[in-house]
Amino acid sequence: MIRAWLVLAGVAFAHLVVRTRQTLVATMGVAVGVGFFLAVSGMMSGSQQDFIRTLVDSAPHIIVRDEQRSPGLQPAVTAFKGAAVQVRGVRPKDEVRGLKDWSAMLDDARALPGAIAAPSLTGGVAVRFAGRTEAISLNGIDPRIEGKLIKLEETLKGGTLADLLVRPDGIIITRPLAQRIGANLGDTLVVTSAAGVLQRMRVVALIEPDARAGFYAGDNTAYGLLRTAQVLFARPNIVNQLHIKVADPEQADVEAKVLEGRWGYKWESWQERSRDILNLLVVRNVIMYAVISAILLVASFGIYTAVSTSVADKRRDIAILRAMGFTGQDVQQIFLVEGLVVGVIGALAGFALGTLLLEALSRVPLSINGQPLELPLDRGPLQYAIAGAASLASALVAAWLPARKAASVDPVDILRGAA
Repeated sequence: MIRAWLVLAGVAFAHLVVRTRQTLVATMGVAVGVGFFLAVSGMMSGSQQDFIRTLVDSAPHIIVRDEQRSPGLQPAVTAFKGAAVQVRGVRPKDEVRGLKDWSAMLDDARALPGAIAAPSLTGGVAVRFAGRTEAISLNGIDPRIEGKLIKLEETLKGGTLADLLVRPDGIIITRPLAQRIGANLGDTLVVTSAAGVLQRMRVVALIEPDARAGFYAGDNTAYGLLRTAQVLFARPNIVNQLHIKVADPEQADVEAKVLEGRWGYKWESWQERSRDILNLLVVRNVIMYAVISAILLVASFGIYTAVSTSVADKRRDIAILRAMGFTGQDVQQIFLVEGLVVGVIGALAGFALGTLLLEALSRVPLSINGQPLELPLDRGPLQYAIAGAASLASALVAAWLPARKAASVDPVDILRGAA
């Protein structure tokens, strides 16, 4: 069996060597297709992985809010349930906001393997400085834990989260917000909440938008100490959010649903918050692989042409092989081997070309807001495996069509015609 395969491979190699120029062109076509496949897929996949990593790191994996998944029924509706009664002008029941039994919920969340959880009180405030007023969202946090949940510390300039523990009246704002109101580090802002409480807070650090850090909450977001926020919002010992980081971000959606069924509040995972974006990424992947598959499809035409020409030129040789005892399947395998050899050599050359293209892309100078940025690229083995498998599959399909035609050649008709 092995000897028979060696004979078939020897005949296939002889055909390829005789037609060196055409073999080289077909091989280069596969190499270019595989190389650009790796470059495009590496760039697109790398940017997607970097974007998802930013989504995961820019906010807690799970956020618990003081609201229900579905709004509760009003008392007027439940009092006359199923009756032919229509109630008009009833004042809706006001709900007391804030998480009930939040300390027990926090302990339950921390019981998850490898989980980190922290309470938070978030609300809208107005900050005023030098006659300028801006509406922002103030997050009252525990600085000792919040820095482990999100990559906030890496974006701070001029201070750290620990400064909030030293100065309970401290506030951390974004640099764009500071520029709009004309404030700098150490300046004192007048902060007013919806409860009518006014408090002077000192800027202890600035959040610098930095694409390399993988985190940015938004221009109108600020951070302060949890106790200070509770005083400012006139809600002592109350929190309206829990921030949770789990060991495996991919399991955040599953764990959020389990805990939501247990406690009833809205446990929102990062997948749920980013559902529309993730769906767009799926569409983007379909378009990407369709385009780069078309590149390989074009390259496979070179193999089809090379094998078809070889079949046409070797019809007499095929007849002689059949007369010597080679079966139609043997002949078909010869030309399949030709296509496979071209595909393998082209894929290996394409790997080298793709690696060079990825290296060149990594050296392209990019910047965002004046800060250098390295293009995220995926150079993992999966991309090479996909490119190699796709090139070999297209090579076999392109060679199979003319190989099947070669297998159906009638040696008697060809030899008789030659005579």
